[in-house]
Amino acid sequence: MSIQYIDPENRWSEATIFNNTLYYTSVPENLEGDIHQQTTSALHAIDNILARVGSNKSRILDATIFLADKADLAGMNQVWDSWVVAGKAPVRCTVQAILMNPKYKKLPLLSVR
Repeated sequence: MSIQYIDPENRWSEATIFNNTLYYTSVPENLEGDIHQQTTSALHAIDNILARVGSNKSRILDATIFLADKADLAGMNQVWDSWVVAGKAPVRCTVQAILMNPKYKKLPLLSVR
C-alpha cells in the first residue's frame, strides 16, 4: 500500500493520504488573533486542503482539537458549530495541552476521508 505525501519537506508534509484517508494537521495563520479568529483560520485551511484533494468537510471522520487554554473552549465551539455540517459531525475529542508555540490558541488535528 502506498502513501501519498502532499508538499513534503524535511521535517513534515502538508498532509498525507493512505488507504483513501487524508491525514492533516491544521494550524491558524494569524497567531495574534483571538480564539474566534484562530479557529476560523484553522478551519479555513481544512476547507482548502479538502478541496485540493477533492473532498469536503462533510466527509471528516475524526477531529482532535488541542487547546492551550480550556477557557477558550466556548469560543472555539461557537466557530466550530457554525462550520461543521449538520448531521455529519465527526467524532471529536478536545483536550487542553501545552503547545510548542505559546501564541497558538488552538490546534485541530484531523483525519478525513
